[in-house]
This record gives sequence, C-alpha cells and structure tokens, in this order.
Amino acid sequence: LPAEQRNERAALTLLALLDLAPDKAWAAAGDPLRGVTPIMEFVAKHYGKKWAPNTRETVRRFTLHQFEQAGLVVANPDQPDRPTNSPKYCYQIEPRALAVIRKFRAPGWERSLRQYLADARTLAQRYAQARDMQRIPLDLAPGVTIRLSPGGQNALVKKIVSEFCPRF
Repeated sequence: LPAEQRNERAALTLLALLDLAPDKAWAAAGDPLRGVTPIMEFVAKHYGKKWAPNTRETVRRFTLHQFEQAGLVVANPDQPDRPTNSPKYCYQIEPRALAVIRKFRAPGWERSLRQYLADARTLAQRYAQARDMQRIPLDLAPGVTIRLSPGGQNALVKKIVSEFCPRF
C-alpha cells in the first residue's frame, strides 16, 4: 500500500475491521461488517482516538477505498449492489487476508504472507471486476458510455438522461 495507507488512521481502521481490541491476540481477529461511523466508534472506544465527524470522509476516501482496491477489504459483501450513499454501506476484511493476519507472529506467517502477496493482485482485479458488473451503463452519445455506481439516484439519473432528455 502507498504511504497514505501506512499511517495511524489506516492502522486503526484495519484494527477496527479486524475487531481487534488491544487485549486481543492476532489469532482472534474477526471479520465484522462495519461502516465508517462504526469503525470510528470502535477506534474511540478501544484505542481512545476520537476523530471529528468530518474525518468520516477522510477515512472512507483515503483509507477504505485503497484497502478495497488492494483487495484487503470487500465493500458490502452481504449486498454488493447496495448504493454508495446507503447508511448500511459497509466493509469487511477479505477472507484470505483475514486468514493471513490471524497467523501474524505465529509459525508459517512469512510463508503465508508471501503466498497471499503473490495472489493479491489477481484477487484485487477479481473484486474490481465484480464491482464493475454492478455498475449501471449510461450511453451519453454514440460510442460514449459511462458506468454509474449502483444506487437509487443513479438509476434515476440514467432514466432522466435516457428517457426524459431526448423528449426535450
């Protein structure tokens, strides 16, 4: 991950996604579904780091997006087509990443890490492809198509551009 994702905010976000309070061992890491606000609440409760409410967007845009692109976390594994503006939007540690993280400081850690890293790029591409399949195609002009994220407002945008605009 780039330097922006190797900082305190990223570390605390990862610990929240792993449900790892300071007294828990790496082997006890979990995989709860957590949105940005519950991540921030976990960090405040267990690590005493209270982020301002406007930090929510920073956590999402500069940590979780990159974690997702790297294949470290999966967005909405319970409902992949959930709109991005849904209050139920959530993230979960990717299962194979969780398996490796649970081995930290245990025998076989380095071997597991090497194998995971060798496969991680392919995994990130596969998740990106699955996310892209959920997008809404919108033809703007002949040969010009954009793909909108799934969600109620974007389905409406598509209808406005495709059905309403041609009439006027």
